[in-house]
Amino acid sequence: MAGVLRTIRRAARMVERIARELEPGTLNRVEKQTDFRNHPRPVLLVHGWFSYRRTFDVLERRLRRDGYGVFSLDLGGARGSFLGRGIDDLADLVRAKVERIYARYPGLGPLTIVGHSKGGLVATYYVKKLGGWRRTRAVVTLGTAHRGTPRAWLGLPLAPLVRSLVQMIPGSPFLARLQDGPWPAQTRLVSIWSRDDAVSPYPTCLVDTHGLPHLANVEVQGGHRAFVVRKRIYEVIARELRAAEAEGPVVRGPLTGLAGGRSPAKKAAARAHGSETDAA
Repeated sequence: MAGVLRTIRRAARMVERIARELEPGTLNRVEKQTDFRNHPRPVLLVHGWFSYRRTFDVLERRLRRDGYGVFSLDLGGARGSFLGRGIDDLADLVRAKVERIYARYPGLGPLTIVGHSKGGLVATYYVKKLGGWRRTRAVVTLGTAHRGTPRAWLGLPLAPLVRSLVQMIPGSPFLARLQDGPWPAQTRLVSIWSRDDAVSPYPTCLVDTHGLPHLANVEVQGGHRAFVVRKRIYEVIARELRAAEAEGPVVRGPLTGLAGGRSPAKKAAARAHGSETDAA
């Protein structure tokens, strides 16, 4: 009888937990657990396609345990993807929110960004094209298709609704724009990748290092989700974060004179009509 009661109680707790998870906004609801006033080691976590902020629960706990001040942003999950927001638009959202955070906490240390899957492209676009290198000490990408993923071809029939997926097609104009020009020398970029990753298959997950010491590819073992939960992969992430810290802080300051989320052609058209303004 006692065993039956325990089983019933466990089932009731499970039902209650599932009900909480299904409440509107729960998947993106996170508790603020870090005081960012003068925190020297802030880390921004950027989630990817069909994912949510709570995807990082395990990774966030480990980073916080090791002394990092961790925060994440709600990029809309599946909703944001199907509303047609491109990677460049999401990167501009990151830029705006990061600037608000630094305005609120001016003593905050240089930023490190960890991006999973598409989140790694959002992070690299923010740093390289929107001046995020002024804030960012390092970008660590997890299972990110830096060269595009063949799976993105599946989104081609729905291009108007899934712009970010189309941007990840190998050889897309977006990827060409992102890869144009050198990576900022002030910021370390590390791609952590796996041959077991079916979403960002080898070699799409590699960055061109050109033999430069601040660019690296690190191979690990595990599937696409393993990047954010597997302990051995976390040890690699932590090692790369420490390596970036050893290289010293970055130059800090407000990000001005930059407008994200637009292609060069759209920017030129906006300037011609006098409608483009500086990003704050």
